[in-house]
Amino acid sequence: MARTNERAWQRMLSGRRLDILDPSPVDVELSDIAHGLARVARWNGQTKGDYPFSVAQHSVLVLEIFTALNPNADAKSRLYALLHDAPEYVMGDIISPFKAAMGGNYKEVENRLMAAIYLHFALNAAPPAGLARQIKRADKEAAYQEAVQLAGFAVDEARKFFGEPGLAAFDLDRFDELIRPWPTGEAYDRFVDAVDMLAGEVHRTS
Repeated sequence: MARTNERAWQRMLSGRRLDILDPSPVDVELSDIAHGLARVARWNGQTKGDYPFSVAQHSVLVLEIFTALNPNADAKSRLYALLHDAPEYVMGDIISPFKAAMGGNYKEVENRLMAAIYLHFALNAAPPAGLARQIKRADKEAAYQEAVQLAGFAVDEARKFFGEPGLAAFDLDRFDELIRPWPTGEAYDRFVDAVDMLAGEVHRTS
């Protein structure tokens, strides 16, 4: 991606000014991430329930599925999983076909922002390849459940797009609670609580 002297600043509610094209970990704030993700709707808002199913809630669901599939995962691995969609607090939840149509520049910007977020939370700029695959599996399983439970997909249709889930809904603790769309404030609080818990574990074991 061609670099210029221009800055693409985004002013955050925390008062931080984030350079979207060259983000610094110093300008990343958990409150900004949680505020944005709790207000970004999955599935372009085309879901059942009294509230949109937010990216913040999806992130918590992915964390729970990842933990169930990988019960020995350490705090760093679980924090990577929880933060896997964190750039969407700035970039929004753009569906995969649009991302593909936008080409490499979009992905490069997303990767830079992702790296800054991970570094802010004392993680490496990217997870190891094996861990990234495990997180992607949990992400797809979450998408399958959301598609069937909330977005009006038939089971066969969801399997076509997201694959056969390895974890049945009834095998996931509190699944009904995790899939019920949360109000914005609840999504914010649960996301922040999960990040604080895992970041604390990472700090204590570093």
